[in-house]
Amino acid sequence: MTRQLFWFGVVGVSAMLLHFALVTLALVPLGVAPLVANVLGFLGAFQISYWGHRRFTFEARHVPHRQALPRFFGVSCLSFCVNEAMYFLLLRCTPLDYRVSLAIVLFAVAVLTFVLGKLWAFASAPHTN
Repeated sequence: MTRQLFWFGVVGVSAMLLHFALVTLALVPLGVAPLVANVLGFLGAFQISYWGHRRFTFEARHVPHRQALPRFFGVSCLSFCVNEAMYFLLLRCTPLDYRVSLAIVLFAVAVLTFVLGKLWAFASAPHTN
């Protein structure tokens, strides 16, 4: 489990850095609208997340892409939506500082992503006899 958590962190930080770089590149030199740039960043970061978690975090190369890819894309989209919704609610409904709220959200979403990735997106298909 320690190895999985280590690789989950490495892959997650790598994906975050690419996301940030793509948004910055799309915004500043290309003039793309921020929300559109964020989607482009998400799609680029998804590539690192999928391949990194498949190969290193969950060692799930045996799980067919036709199963794992759409499942992990769903997990990633759900995580993105939960992130936005939780952050919005904490900012609107609590007196917490935005940094504390963001830390809570990022931790909760990371846990959600790890659990759904491990138990569903990259889980082996049950054997049938």
